[in-house]
Amino acid sequence: MAGNPPVLPPVDGTDTGFNPNFDSPSSNGNALAEGLGSASAEPMQSTCTQPPEALQNGPDPKVQEEVQRVLYSDIGVGTLLNRLKASIASARDFSTFLKRRGATEEEHASTLRKLTRSTMENIQKPDARHESYQRQFQMAVHANERIADNGTQYGLALHAMHENLLQLATKMDSSRKTWKQQGLAAEKKVHDAEALAEKAKAKYDQLAEDLDRVKTGDTGAGRKFGIKGPKSAAQHEEDLGRKLQAADQDYASKVQTAQAYRKELVATTRPQAVSALLDLIKEMDAALTMEMQKYASFTEKLAVNNGQVVSPQSRDGTAPPTPSINKMIYEINNDRDFEEYISKHASKVPAVRTEVQYVKHPTLAPSQGQQKPLPVASNDRRTSMLMQGSQPSSFPQPQPQPQPQPEAPQSPQQFMPPQQPEPIQQPSYQTYGTPYQEQPLPDQQQPPYPNQPPSFSNASRYSQAAQPPPPQSEYPRGPAGQVAAQQSSGVTYSSSAPPVNPVFGVSLDELFRRDGSPVPLVVYQCIQAIDLFGLEIEGIYRIPGTSSHIQSLKTMFDTDTSQVDFRNPEAFQHDVNSVAGLLKQFFRELPDPLLTREFYNKFIDAARVEDDTTRRDSMHALINGLPDPNYATLRALMLHLHRVQQNAEVNRMSTANLGICWAPSVMGPHKGNNMADAGLQARVVITILDNVLQIFDED
Repeated sequence: MAGNPPVLPPVDGTDTGFNPNFDSPSSNGNALAEGLGSASAEPMQSTCTQPPEALQNGPDPKVQEEVQRVLYSDIGVGTLLNRLKASIASARDFSTFLKRRGATEEEHASTLRKLTRSTMENIQKPDARHESYQRQFQMAVHANERIADNGTQYGLALHAMHENLLQLATKMDSSRKTWKQQGLAAEKKVHDAEALAEKAKAKYDQLAEDLDRVKTGDTGAGRKFGIKGPKSAAQHEEDLGRKLQAADQDYASKVQTAQAYRKELVATTRPQAVSALLDLIKEMDAALTMEMQKYASFTEKLAVNNGQVVSPQSRDGTAPPTPSINKMIYEINNDRDFEEYISKHASKVPAVRTEVQYVKHPTLAPSQGQQKPLPVASNDRRTSMLMQGSQPSSFPQPQPQPQPQPEAPQSPQQFMPPQQPEPIQQPSYQTYGTPYQEQPLPDQQQPPYPNQPPSFSNASRYSQAAQPPPPQSEYPRGPAGQVAAQQSSGVTYSSSAPPVNPVFGVSLDELFRRDGSPVPLVVYQCIQAIDLFGLEIEGIYRIPGTSSHIQSLKTMFDTDTSQVDFRNPEAFQHDVNSVAGLLKQFFRELPDPLLTREFYNKFIDAARVEDDTTRRDSMHALINGLPDPNYATLRALMLHLHRVQQNAEVNRMSTANLGICWAPSVMGPHKGNNMADAGLQARVVITILDNVLQIFDED
């Protein structure tokens, strides 16, 4: 019982509880001091390896004697119980710290891993920088992945320590309750026996004093009346003598009982309780100290190995296996990257073209043998447009109507395939300097092109692309605007022809089976256009677009969706409100609404729930039950509307406004004559928007 308390050595770096495969050596106190330099080695040694002065000199005999005196006193068991209770509470506090510290590190590692994954995807995109920037940045991102792996293993190790320490604290608490009941019961038994002995002694002393007063003739010696009247002095003395004898026997008996209990307590019960409680306290304190030292060791490992990832140190004079992050970044060569990028486009440089000359068609000047070229300055604008729309110079050139013009050979750039007949002749056509070779006559057959490849039959597409844009600052409305939209989007369609590949009025399941995309392309294109150009437009989705323009955009998608690109605002004539109207019209024309008729009543019932959390959870469960195309499309739409709502200070479209505007489109018309369904429909959309990041992930 008087032995020295155990001294726990620092946790060795070979502990298997947390041993990730890092590049750094075992990270005990000495290795950490060597890795971090001599400046930090001395403090680390002074705090981790040198024992306290008291432990070097041994325990103090006076202190040990005082401790033993307290332990085996009447307050010893209670004092030990309080000390064990404090040790258990400290272990639980440290266990909670380990749990939260590990969770924090795991969350940090998970977030870092997600960041590295998304960054790697962005680095590998074709529109990002490549060359040395891509290589070095990928190496730096991989270093962050290793740091995340270190953090994950560190968090798992702390979680295991938390479980072990908490389990031990629970076990110790149960043992403490057992010994508390046994030890305190024995102490109380002795205390109660001694209290009874003291009480018997007080009664015995009182009767002895009364008897002495009666013998000495003191009139205040007590009561002298009996049942039959007053007692005589002799009778009173005899009565007190009998009572005194009985009290003396009772007093002696209780003293003997108390002495027996005390002897048993001091000899057996108390030493057992003290010894057991001491063992529990030492075990609890040793386990807590061990876990704390493991925590310190693991934290050192994490810091050292993360440092090895950021800036690897050489071993035994050899070069580190990987460079430091600083060196990775410094090896990015911007000039060389730029030169490599430009050199990759060397094969795309067009051949040197001869100067474009104006040659008048022979049929318009039959008497002239040769035409003078038009000055270059008046032909600049048309030249640039012609080069964009003309076919490659390697195509064989067709010959015009046979005319004797030996002195004026045509250059390859002078050829332009015949234009399709148009109902209205543009009076300013010649002013653009178009190398128009001949006029298509009704009875005149086109000249043969014996050497023309099959792909040259689409030459009209080049001529359409070569047409100058409308001179107005904005695209015109009506038929002219439809033609301009066709030219800017590259899709040619006729409003009277039936849809070639219909999108509107087709179910989401059918579009998914046909196109292979869970989110229809028209939804993707419209969301993309509004995200790029419409988030700050006031009243977006509330202010309607132009009906004729919406109809023309609808025809474009029904003709060939793959040829529409709304990243170019010219494709929709810079009219974002019409794009918003087109998106709403697509959902209104679905055969089955986005939230489906099957789930309509369930969504309405969920909207009637007053508790916000219950209503959110009910709708979340219903959304998870939607078909895959409906779920994917709803997710894309709601995340987009969430981005619209984030700009509500500018576009004035709050969640409530969006719910009112979109409820009929995604749920269909309300059933019956109950107009309250309209408000419940809006509440469905508002609830989804308010909890969009809980219902759908934003990745």
